[in-house]
Amino acid sequence: MSETLTLEVLRYNPEEHAEPVYQSYHVPYRKDWVILDALNHIKDNVDGTLTYRWSCRMGVCGSCGMMVNGVPTLTCATFLEASLPDPIRIAPLENFPVIRDLVTAMGDFMEKLKLAQPWIIRDREQPVADGEYRQTPVQLAAYKQYSMCINCLLCYSACPVYGLEPQFIGPAAIALAQRYNLDSRDEGRAQRDEVLSTEEGIWQCTLVGECSVVCPEHVDPAAAIQRYKVAATMDWFKALLMPWSRPQGSRD
Repeated sequence: MSETLTLEVLRYNPEEHAEPVYQSYHVPYRKDWVILDALNHIKDNVDGTLTYRWSCRMGVCGSCGMMVNGVPTLTCATFLEASLPDPIRIAPLENFPVIRDLVTAMGDFMEKLKLAQPWIIRDREQPVADGEYRQTPVQLAAYKQYSMCINCLLCYSACPVYGLEPQFIGPAAIALAQRYNLDSRDEGRAQRDEVLSTEEGIWQCTLVGECSVVCPEHVDPAAAIQRYKVAATMDWFKALLMPWSRPQGSRD
């Protein structure tokens, strides 16, 4: 194995470049380095103008998602060795506008996340004197998987539907909404349905499943969306056949 390897990094500075161009960098090869370590080596020792996001370096903050050899990848959680042979091509996440180099604009996702209302909604809070809202292990297990999302946006970059139909609310926002729909403390399902049980919401998904393939936390947003579709369909039939039976804020 060579002691160095080549990274080809897509560079784009709107003040200098008419279009993005790949730039090659030679970095040391170390078996214990992840992709982000190699980028930090370039930034610290070769080219300080290289621009990208990162923060925790522990696979928690979700800020260092990029395309590595054409695949949406969390670069702090992927060893260089896993992307060989070189050159290793690194580009910004697809389906998002590029601000500079590997940094993309997240505004569209943040707006859609607010529409999904990923927080506890209750019609009425119980008195403080009644204590906390307790859950059984089974109730916790019902939504825990979907609570592991770190908003890295790899799922949006892998989703061909979001790439073609930008109005699609998208996998992470819907999975996080489903996390609260399945929470025994929540009463906001009907409120979320007004935004998510629509053509721009769950019904836009065609179950390609790439969102779940690339998810570094194994959240499985594709499954969350399909479960949401089943629940919404059952609600529709219940409302049609037994309009008196559906309680407000009904759950899956």
